[in-house]
Amino acid sequence: MESLRMIENWPVPHAAAAVVRGSDGAVLGAHGPQQHLFPLASVTKLLTSYAALVALEEGVFELDDPAGPPGSTVRHLLAHTSGLGFDEDRVYAEPGNRRLYSNAGFDVLARTLAEAAGIAFHQYAAEAVFEPLGMHDTLINTASKSPAGAGGLSTVADLARFAAELQSPKLLDPSTVRRATREVAFPGTSGVLPGYGHRRPNDWGLGFEIRDGKSPHWTGTANSPETFGHFGQSGTFLWVDPQAGAACIALTDRDFGPWSVDAWPPLSDAVLAELAELAEPKG
Repeated sequence: MESLRMIENWPVPHAAAAVVRGSDGAVLGAHGPQQHLFPLASVTKLLTSYAALVALEEGVFELDDPAGPPGSTVRHLLAHTSGLGFDEDRVYAEPGNRRLYSNAGFDVLARTLAEAAGIAFHQYAAEAVFEPLGMHDTLINTASKSPAGAGGLSTVADLARFAAELQSPKLLDPSTVRRATREVAFPGTSGVLPGYGHRRPNDWGLGFEIRDGKSPHWTGTANSPETFGHFGQSGTFLWVDPQAGAACIALTDRDFGPWSVDAWPPLSDAVLAELAELAEPKG
């Protein structure tokens, strides 16, 4: 896809991108070093969330099991409504009242899963998600300040496999993925979308941000409200647009900032425009 060549003009040391079709998981286009290992930052939360969803289906724990601060549950932790602060085990709100984006909450989630499963979280994620999907270069860095929230390392090639799974699940029942990615958890909850300010509401699923009507946003202006995914402070993103029937991944090694606010939406819009062209009948 020619649109992916736009990453050549990004002011970053390294960049790689890919577009994955939802119907069959085919990689429609790829550009840049597909096997380069990038720090994912908060894109890690998508992997952690998927491991938690596998644990839910396996009966390791339940969404409404207590986890985190008093009154908080697994569901609250996944939806950033536990009341925990960004990077500390300090409670700032009653569970369910505010969308407080929290790395700490995801690390509590990972510890809860590990205790219930009797296996270290990074090992559970590898056995439940990475290995079955062939994501052999992906790992959770246990030495990270927030392993489950921001400590993932991966490649575009591996995340393309994950993007295919998100669109046509094999590891999970499709209804589980739909609930996590398409149904707003704690509807109407407001809060800060990192890098973009306060949003009323700040819609989120179970670990997956749901775009809905947020503007400005890190996805494109042409992305549908149904778009879900995540971006990371290491200059990374992954979105799935069900209306377009495709996912887009972009990984870099320059921290999120004004450059990404300016560069990411035009790439997404160009990808969506090219997808629309490819879908048009010929002749």
